[in-house]
Amino acid sequence: MTRYGRPADAFEAAYAAPMVDAAPPAPPEVRREALEGHALAAPGVPFALKGYVVTPDVALENAYVVVSEGLVADVTTTPPADVRTIDTGGVIMPGLIDLHGHPEYNVLAPWEPPKLYQNRYQWRGSREYAEVVRTPWARLTDSPTGEPSLIKTLTRYAEARALVGGTTSLQGAGGQYPDPHESLVRNVDRYVFGRYVARSLIDLGRATPDALARLKQQIASGEVKAVYVHLCEGVDESSRAEFDDLVAAGLLTPATVIIHGTALDDAQLTQVRDAGAKLVWSPQSNLRMYGATTRAARALTLGIPTGLGADWQPSGSPSLLDELQVARRVLRLQGSRVAAKRIVQMVTTDAARIAALSDRIGRLRRGAPADVLVLERRHVDPYESILLSDRRGVELVVLGGDVAYGRRQWVEQLAGPSERELVVAWGKDMALDLVYSVIASDTPPPRLADLRAEMVARYPAIGPIFA
Repeated sequence: MTRYGRPADAFEAAYAAPMVDAAPPAPPEVRREALEGHALAAPGVPFALKGYVVTPDVALENAYVVVSEGLVADVTTTPPADVRTIDTGGVIMPGLIDLHGHPEYNVLAPWEPPKLYQNRYQWRGSREYAEVVRTPWARLTDSPTGEPSLIKTLTRYAEARALVGGTTSLQGAGGQYPDPHESLVRNVDRYVFGRYVARSLIDLGRATPDALARLKQQIASGEVKAVYVHLCEGVDESSRAEFDDLVAAGLLTPATVIIHGTALDDAQLTQVRDAGAKLVWSPQSNLRMYGATTRAARALTLGIPTGLGADWQPSGSPSLLDELQVARRVLRLQGSRVAAKRIVQMVTTDAARIAALSDRIGRLRRGAPADVLVLERRHVDPYESILLSDRRGVELVVLGGDVAYGRRQWVEQLAGPSERELVVAWGKDMALDLVYSVIASDTPPPRLADLRAEMVARYPAIGPIFA
């Protein structure tokens, strides 16, 4: 096996396909809208949410986030006049930004690795991986009976999982991802806000010289502002040597975002810092696969911008909220007592800066798109409350001003009658809206139950969302 794995079969080609080529023509920037003939769960008038507001630069108790026409109209401690208001009693913060995942694969059930591996190519070539990931993926996307691929169903289901966990922006959609202009949550390395500012590489060695040359030119011109590269994922020397390959390729730049970096030593981390590059950390998946993880505490000490990613359902955390809890524990084990506020910034302001989208996401401020998350209050300190939260504590998710998921009575108060799915989530009556399209259509909006039924009919062991 080479450093970059065995020759690509259909599965490997899909999983590891680099997203480095020039972008297709940009679509018009259009706010999420209802499909033709179906109501979108969005209020027709401004509304306000009251709670402990984390912007997340500052925290304001008994404050209000006012939403109007898809944007944050105000963040204030003064009760807004003549605005429909929900007193949440919770913590109100920006929607979470998950900077590493593989959304299409998050429909699979969690996997318990039978042993620890030295690098990612070992488990990708293993028999057990073939059984728990490759085989079910083939059944869902390339049925031998000639049934159509369910790739669009998989992505919608996976994005619903992210939304239910409070994530409104994520990274990692693969080459088979359907229409790149249509998504439920924001894909930071696809089209987002009418722009295509990022590219991604899973295996550096799979990118052709011509593609790498174009990529470097796009970075130099400023067209590409973030390049996500899976790198040094493992604990052996071959994993560490991938950093030398990155440097030799001329891709250690301020736009570079290293995903994992598990094998990076102190000297290499210093090079990352000096180059102005960034890091994305997935401790849960690293620990389960390799028994070790990135020197994240050292990276933070060096001042390397660091974000978090839940990786994927087979080996990672079920949500970014769960990953935050793992991150805090590991940072303490690494000898760091990073403040709760600093850790929260890893999935908000810092993540937005890494994604080159800090002008749009990651912070509640006037004029920004209204991507808002409300969590149950679990601690007197709002940042500590966030770090004690998991998916069960999600009370409301607003995406671009649309009430996408939340307590049933709140959604009804804010949105009024509309077509949405009622679900029971960990004992709470919730409403979920999966309507999304940048172009009006006669196609009925998807329902979570229908998406799941379609997948279960093909592969019964689909991973649950509310579990």
